[in-house]
Amino acid sequence: MAAERLRAAGIEVDLYDAMASVGRKFLLAGKGGLNLTHSEVGEAFASRFSSGNGEACPEVKQWLDRLDGPGLRAWALGLGVETFVGSSGRVFPVDMKSAPLLRAWLSRLRASGVRFHMRHHWLGWNEARELRFGHAGQEHSVAAKAVVLALGGASWPQLGSNAGWVPLLAARGVDIAGLRPANCGFDLGLARQDAANPGWSPFFVEKFAGLPVKPVALQFEGQSGRSFTRQGEFVITAGGLEGSLIYAASSLLREEIAEFGEALIHLDLLPDRSVDFVAAEVARPRGTRSMSTHLKSRLGIDGLKAALLHEVLSKQDYTDVSTLAATLKRLPLRLRSARPVAEAISTAGGVRLPELDDGLMLTQLPGVFCAGEMLDWEAPTGGYLLTACMASGMVAGEGAAAWLNANP
Repeated sequence: MAAERLRAAGIEVDLYDAMASVGRKFLLAGKGGLNLTHSEVGEAFASRFSSGNGEACPEVKQWLDRLDGPGLRAWALGLGVETFVGSSGRVFPVDMKSAPLLRAWLSRLRASGVRFHMRHHWLGWNEARELRFGHAGQEHSVAAKAVVLALGGASWPQLGSNAGWVPLLAARGVDIAGLRPANCGFDLGLARQDAANPGWSPFFVEKFAGLPVKPVALQFEGQSGRSFTRQGEFVITAGGLEGSLIYAASSLLREEIAEFGEALIHLDLLPDRSVDFVAAEVARPRGTRSMSTHLKSRLGIDGLKAALLHEVLSKQDYTDVSTLAATLKRLPLRLRSARPVAEAISTAGGVRLPELDDGLMLTQLPGVFCAGEMLDWEAPTGGYLLTACMASGMVAGEGAAAWLNANP
């Protein structure tokens, strides 16, 4: 996006990429259907973004003033890609794929004169402030009047974002917040207080890992006032939990663990039923039927949800009507750690936003601009991440063009 805006300003552009082809993570984002943006607009959309300290992020709001959700849809349409709004408010290309959009975009960029250089690994600067690149086993230097860095965070490093830029910028005095996983899964602590080992039981993992839990509501009340409540679904993993509902709360859970060593969440396994209704149904006489059969017939609790109860309740508590009913509406799970940043969908941390001017130029390094996930902001999944990355690219490209015009 930065290259596109620079070419629109009549500036010569060379784009260097460490990978063999452009847009590897963009293509991965479209593997299950490219969620390009979200249909929310204005303040509702902007409120989804936060800075590294978890507060609102006015800088991202400024980027979105240049390119928001409707603007991104119009941009895609200009490349011949129509979009639609899904039932959740997320926006997708009509064919759901990312490859056609990327092909059309690269074709337009090449036709405009952007020159692409693949398999070029950026190594920093030499003493003459030229860019150093490793390519085909050799190193060479490139002089550039302005540079836009869009180097990603640290998630999915096999696609190119390996955080190798962090020491290069830190050595130049740029303040960088530590990279942390965002939109990520979590590993369990003790699921049951009398369990000998953390995590799920071997039986539970063998039978249910990889399966979704739905519908369910997640409730989190942190020790320092952080809170979250939402209905949705998530997936059981061998070590814990992942999926859209977990990702939505991940920044809060991550910070809770960092501060207190664990995060306690509660699951409402029957979010469409009231506490009183559940208590009454559990307390109904069951005669000779087992409790498992009783829960299945009265409340539809079986399979994975029934197994979750056994993971957190002792045999004695499972037969206690009041404890069982309360747990159905508030099943406790202790999370001990986020999954590694390399596995996360996105990255929190990066170049701190006060290090940049309104055009996203580093104040420590005049003529060097930064964009995308390498900056210290985060957002939930749902098209928000991709929109803000594109918007920051537009701002950085236009900022670089303005700087070049002012410094010929």
